[in-house]
Amino acid sequence: MTVATTSFLIFAASQVGTPGPANMVLLGTGARYGFRAALPFVAGVILGKQLIIWPVGFGLLQLADQAPIVFSVLKYASAAYICWLAWKIANLRLSRSETTGDVPGFWAGLIVHPLNPKAWAMIIAGFTGFVAVGTPSFNATFTIALCLLLCQAVLHPIWTFAGDRIAHVVEGRPVEKYLMWTLASLTVASVFFVLFGGGTHS
Repeated sequence: MTVATTSFLIFAASQVGTPGPANMVLLGTGARYGFRAALPFVAGVILGKQLIIWPVGFGLLQLADQAPIVFSVLKYASAAYICWLAWKIANLRLSRSETTGDVPGFWAGLIVHPLNPKAWAMIIAGFTGFVAVGTPSFNATFTIALCLLLCQAVLHPIWTFAGDRIAHVVEGRPVEKYLMWTLASLTVASVFFVLFGGGTHS
């Protein structure tokens, strides 16, 4: 095999299933709007990672080596965007009786992973750690893309549903604001861990 598929699946599941900026946003979205209302957003988040995988697989890593400062700027800009999302989560309240006209939809979800430093880190690690030298670009990219798509299709809805269930317990109670601030804090903490805790590819 030119791609260590089984090993990468285990790695991908561990990365997609653990707390990170995207999962914290999904948790908060499920808590605020409910599982069903959040499904278009979840679909966008799932497919959004493909917008990273294919360009990386077809040579974006070479460009990164040639212009590292550009990618450093993008990395920190992306982190700032995720932190802004965290601020919005912190100030949301879970009342389902309010209008849901501002429920984030598919297109909002589509840009979460391209702006998520953890997503970039896991994808780059996949190509550099689980693909044999000389593997055709299409074969490697298709395998990485399919493995991550499967993991996301299973695990991202679970995070969203967990947020929905949590909301039913705390909605309208004093603990509600502390929950939202905790979710926001975990989102920011996950971003800082990826940036400064060894989570990004150097």
